[in-house]
Amino acid sequence: MPALNGLRFCLHTFGCQMNKHDSERVDGMLEALGASAVAAPEEADLVIFLTCCVREAADERLYGQVSSLRNLALRPNSTLGRRLIAVGGCIGQRDGEGLMETLPNVDIVFGTRSIASLPSLIEEALTKTTAVDIEAKGEGFSSALPSVREHQWAAWLPITIGCDNFCSYCIVPYVRGRETSRPMEDIVAESEGYVADGVQEITLLGQNVNSYGRDLYGSPQFAEILDAVAATGIPRLRFATSHPKDLTQEVIERFATLPNLMPALHLPAQSGSNTILKAMNRRYTREHYLELVRALREACPDIALSTDIIVGFPGETEEDFLETLSLVDEVGYHQVFTFIYSKREGTPAAAIDDPTPREVIQDRFDRLLKVVERHAYEENQKDLHSCVPVLVEGTSKKNKDILTGKSPKNQTVHFPIPAHRSVDQLLGTIVPVSIEEARTWYLSGRVVE
Repeated sequence: MPALNGLRFCLHTFGCQMNKHDSERVDGMLEALGASAVAAPEEADLVIFLTCCVREAADERLYGQVSSLRNLALRPNSTLGRRLIAVGGCIGQRDGEGLMETLPNVDIVFGTRSIASLPSLIEEALTKTTAVDIEAKGEGFSSALPSVREHQWAAWLPITIGCDNFCSYCIVPYVRGRETSRPMEDIVAESEGYVADGVQEITLLGQNVNSYGRDLYGSPQFAEILDAVAATGIPRLRFATSHPKDLTQEVIERFATLPNLMPALHLPAQSGSNTILKAMNRRYTREHYLELVRALREACPDIALSTDIIVGFPGETEEDFLETLSLVDEVGYHQVFTFIYSKREGTPAAAIDDPTPREVIQDRFDRLLKVVERHAYEENQKDLHSCVPVLVEGTSKKNKDILTGKSPKNQTVHFPIPAHRSVDQLLGTIVPVSIEEARTWYLSGRVVE
């Protein structure tokens, strides 16, 4: 790899946890070669965008930010002589060299599996004007690269990349590729390294963690991965994302048997209508989904469930939408990530005509939000006057005298800095917090001394 001594880079990351993990690897790789990270594009020789293309808004955001750099003055004493702009992630993979026609000030494009190529692409762009690699010439798993973690007490740990599900609305399998699992020994070794480094929480990542190992071992082995990583002694273990069609009873039982597996699960439903689920190619029914919820609560009665819901999928009727509302009511989620359907060219759903007026879809979306907020508030009330262990993540953006962190159920918890304790002493530690107030989106209280 070329040396990048003196180069300053600014990294912007959009989208999912996998992109956040990839950004930590880009940061670590460039710093290992002598570059240094800066916060603002005007201070940088190289501006990197790690992108998402799941929704149209992500494209618009990238186009706006890249275009705004067109007339940005070069910093004094730049080591490159000109500012380079690099676009990676899903948009880079999807558009490839064509992205440079849409955004002519882009110099480098790299794909979802080409992160390791970035240093050589920088060198190539300086001599040939532009450089592109979307052919996975680099490492398949970016976890093989050095890392600069956002928080030293938390780590993302990919166990698979790619996706084999091909939901009819989703672009991910086309830009992330087919599902590939990491060998179990590599995952365990990385986990052990994090534990030795003092990490408090590991989140296992994959587009569908439940199908881990099918390509390596012939059948899913995710329950065994949970056992092996939990056995390293990591205080907190989480995972995302979990496709309902592949959630097994063995995995569900781990919420009862592994004390360091946090009682929180993101289980995307997308819709409560069997008609829409079939059109989405989700390959489960509403009834099967609710049976999974029942089994999860039987194994872990206090489990906090979150989900994704898409409103306005082509062909969705009022009856279909009401079934989604009733699913949200029946499950009682702690958190719901709500989206209006975004047409993605190249997916099967993009070819479906839908005459539903935009105002009707927006009205459904607004009605869903009210139900979501009511349940989030009700679920948080269950922790009022309890004592919750909180992993301290930092200070509140609004008040530097208030600390914020996450509960086992992934709730945001705010509390004042205790007397005779400093922020630096508490960052990355787990402290008991007595909950005195429960709001829709957060809890607040005081540390139990």
